[in-house]
Amino acid sequence: MGILDYGSGNLHSAAKAFEHVGAQVLVSSRLEELGTCEALVVPGVGAFSECMRNLNQVGGVDYIRGWVAKQRPLFGICVGHQVLFTSGLENGTPTPGVGLFDGVVSKLVARRVPHMGWNIVDANQSSQLFDGLGGERFYFVHSYAVQQGVMGAAYATHDGVRFVAAVEHAGVASTQFHPEKSGQAGLQLLENWLRLI
Repeated sequence: MGILDYGSGNLHSAAKAFEHVGAQVLVSSRLEELGTCEALVVPGVGAFSECMRNLNQVGGVDYIRGWVAKQRPLFGICVGHQVLFTSGLENGTPTPGVGLFDGVVSKLVARRVPHMGWNIVDANQSSQLFDGLGGERFYFVHSYAVQQGVMGAAYATHDGVRFVAAVEHAGVASTQFHPEKSGQAGLQLLENWLRLI
């Protein structure tokens, strides 16, 4: 399994979590090297626009689109989840995303921002990603999210604001929360995803 190093991610903790659930992990910025992997993880921390700029600089946007077009499994984490959507809106300025999912990433319209801490995720009972999980809390730290309905999504609520917490659709899975920082529940979710690939 490959983790794309494009200068915008918490690579070490993500790699350790995947290794903990039995994956062989390659962390690399070399796209040709990642091409030998069975699955690809796109991490991400920071601003949407900065992550997209960094992805574009390494050729990551077209690479991710091509990867998914070949029906190869992909997992996005935090801003790595956000960039998979149509666009991000920061300070009123839109930035195009990778465009795998329809949706706009915008600032949470909540009283307390950022949303930082543990929260329950409301997943569909048929979810394979959340198989065996129900009522567990996952760790979030973000100020932006997709706040409209999305196909294949699970949701969380912060200060009365409902947002997309995870998506699983057509071989692509992604989470707004950090599974690698979410204890046993996060590890179970990663293990579920590995079983799907």
